[in-house]
Amino acid sequence: MVVKAYIDQNTCVYSILACVFLTFSYVASLYIWSSKLSRDHPSVIKRRFFSVTVMMFLAPYFTQYFLTEDTLSRGDLYEQLGLKWSGIFYALVVPLFLTVILFLGPLTMQFLSGVLKFYAEPVYWMSCWRDLIWIRNYVMAPLSEEWVFRACMVPLLLQCLKPFTAVFVGPLLFGIAHFHHMFEKIKTGYDFKTALLISSFQFMYTSLFGVYSAYLFVRTGHFVAPLVVHMFCNHMGFPNFGEVFEYPPLQRIFIVCNFLIGFGIWCCLIVPLTSPDIYNNKLHWRT
Repeated sequence: MVVKAYIDQNTCVYSILACVFLTFSYVASLYIWSSKLSRDHPSVIKRRFFSVTVMMFLAPYFTQYFLTEDTLSRGDLYEQLGLKWSGIFYALVVPLFLTVILFLGPLTMQFLSGVLKFYAEPVYWMSCWRDLIWIRNYVMAPLSEEWVFRACMVPLLLQCLKPFTAVFVGPLLFGIAHFHHMFEKIKTGYDFKTALLISSFQFMYTSLFGVYSAYLFVRTGHFVAPLVVHMFCNHMGFPNFGEVFEYPPLQRIFIVCNFLIGFGIWCCLIVPLTSPDIYNNKLHWRT
């Protein structure tokens, strides 16, 4: 009890240190197995699945320990982690719809190239679920990252930071966590400078996505909201703007217009469509 009382008096310092510890623990769980094999090797993927699953199991207990009594009095651990039934349908559908609008340009390119047709084929999805790399990239990575970096970290940050500030602080750790890919690129033959440039770019866009994801978590109060959006964004990937020039002139204009329209509509809708009232969220978003 003495230790707990001391922690309560130093909430901000301990909350941030706890988030830093969770970040390094998550990355360390990927490298706990010593292997010279590629990260795409089935045995490496399976071992990392096990490691991050253990990490996902332990993280909530760690979060609970550092949550103050005042924080838990406003909502139990499940609510703090974004696990609740109230408003879950809207949390599953509305943020995803909002993100689809943002990706109107890339989706237009997929439509014109015929890629969208594959998504209607059951064989396509059956082959995906047999592919460990696909499961890692589009299921396990979003699930584990959103659970640790959003559900388990954001409540800690909200103890001492305003919601809008927490939305920007947490994603920096999320972006830093992706720097471990730099060492894997060097391992596969990239020189240090190239690996650093690629990882720096990855840090930039993962941090930006982290801000968006944390914003969705804080505004909706639901874990599933950033989860489904993360899965969709991983599937779409970072928009390949250079690919636009591979299309005929008229299609090129159509694609560019849809990029701008999608972004414009997203900017107009992001605040009203993430209103806490829609999701019955009275916990995370406080002005």
